[in-house]
Amino acid sequence: MELILLRHGKAEDINADGDFSRVLVEKGREQARRAARLLKAADALPSIVLTSPLLRARQTADEFCQAAGIPGSVIQGWLASGMRPETAIAELVAFREFGRVAIVGHEPDFSSLIEWLLGAEGGSIEVKKGAIASIRIQPPSRRGTLCYLIPPKLVDDGEY
Repeated sequence: MELILLRHGKAEDINADGDFSRVLVEKGREQARRAARLLKAADALPSIVLTSPLLRARQTADEFCQAAGIPGSVIQGWLASGMRPETAIAELVAFREFGRVAIVGHEPDFSSLIEWLLGAEGGSIEVKKGAIASIRIQPPSRRGTLCYLIPPKLVDDGEY
């Protein structure tokens, strides 16, 4: 399967109701829309989008799905901030039939997952807000092949 990782877009720094309630700022919404347009232009849209329950991730997933013209996302508790790579791979087994699956989540979870799948050293991968990564995996196998990692600057600069 192809696993697409979309880190949530830029969000407000602080919310009085706590980290769970931080909302996307307009730049973050636009990052999600541009990611959708880029993947759509590349004929690489996911069949399903799974998202962290944190508000900024859900909003990123909603903007992405709307701009891509695909059904809404499915909230998955295991994608909340603090996700462990072993948990992600175990949970993804249930979604293998979709072929191309996108997950919307957080750092340092995504960089840890990519490093774990590639056998890379800690700190060697950075997934910035609004970045898109793709890894070919066969869960429950721990091995993966990096297809691409597109930083938000390249996603933001293109017209699709």
